[in-house]
Amino acid sequence: MASAEFDAIVIGAGSVGNPTAYFLAREGARVLVLDELSASGQGQNKAAIGGVRATHSDPAKIRTAELSLEVFSRWKEETGTDIGWKKGGYCFPAYDEKIEATLRGLLPVQKAHRLAIDWLGTEEIRRVVPGINPEGLRGGTYSPDDGQVNPLAASESFTREALRHGAQYRYRERVVDLRVEDHTVTGVRTDSGEYRAPVVVNASGAHASQVSALAGVSTPILPESHEAGISAPVRPFLDPLVVDLRPGPEGRTANFYFGQDAHGQVIFCYSPKEKIPGENRSSTFEFMPIAAARLVNLLPRLRNLMIRRVWRGLYPMTPDGNPLVGWAPGVTGLLLGVGLCGQGFMLGPGVGMNLASLVLHGRPVIDPDVFRLLSPARDLYAGTRESLR
Repeated sequence: MASAEFDAIVIGAGSVGNPTAYFLAREGARVLVLDELSASGQGQNKAAIGGVRATHSDPAKIRTAELSLEVFSRWKEETGTDIGWKKGGYCFPAYDEKIEATLRGLLPVQKAHRLAIDWLGTEEIRRVVPGINPEGLRGGTYSPDDGQVNPLAASESFTREALRHGAQYRYRERVVDLRVEDHTVTGVRTDSGEYRAPVVVNASGAHASQVSALAGVSTPILPESHEAGISAPVRPFLDPLVVDLRPGPEGRTANFYFGQDAHGQVIFCYSPKEKIPGENRSSTFEFMPIAAARLVNLLPRLRNLMIRRVWRGLYPMTPDGNPLVGWAPGVTGLLLGVGLCGQGFMLGPGVGMNLASLVLHGRPVIDPDVFRLLSPARDLYAGTRESLR
């Protein structure tokens, strides 16, 4: 049985765990990352479509995503590795009065946080999204500083940089227990060994509730299935990632979103109107016909697009739709970076930066009063899910 001591143990080598390990190791901490899968980024990270935006409506998510954008946009310059960063922005077109009112209503909040976002008229949206269906288009919002990243490339690069700074990774090790003495976490036991540390970071995505329960902590996270797809490369023509907030005409989908990545591939996803709880990741027969209809309706020029593959991932959802980030209540030494609600990739570096700062400096990077909005000790049933998914 392996045994060792570390300054921090991170459970989960994914969208949150890898950045957390990197920021900890970069400042000299002895870090161990554990994952039951065979490599980094093989859980929900590889199911992400790679969109990264700060244009949320929640102040904590805005600030956290701004950190992520800063990390992603400077990554190649600082590490020499291309992770597919594309600064193309996000566009939310409006085709009805209700959606227009929603988008316009969010602008004062977003501008108060100094976000670069504005309402554009119909003709301006048509220039931002070439070929968009003009019928009924009322305009929309556009945030040019947002962008896209390749999730697999980012995961690999964060891992490589964490290793370069001294972090250790152990794959194919399943956590079976958290060691707790006098309400204090002292380490982790896996199916292969025991490891001691004064801090354990739960960044285990869809399995976060099970991991927290090992220390007697309740984190009510329910995974939901979401499906996505990607095309063969086509000539670059689309800068922003586009989010259509309308419900689908077939009555089975809520919003629909798509973009063209740095290699020319069109990547797309929709939110089911009726949530699909559980961990089923098998692709469905209904996804492509629905997705294709919505894609072609919004952008008719893509009617001959060749689809390369589809897949299904999990959104680890909290009751109020906001992440649980910070020290776990009721036990010392357990740090949570969980319940990212399908936005783990875009928020991951920002969450990781805050978690590392809590461990090393005793405070988050963003304003503490704003950071408390993500507190695991908050009333999770008092709020509602964010309107911009």
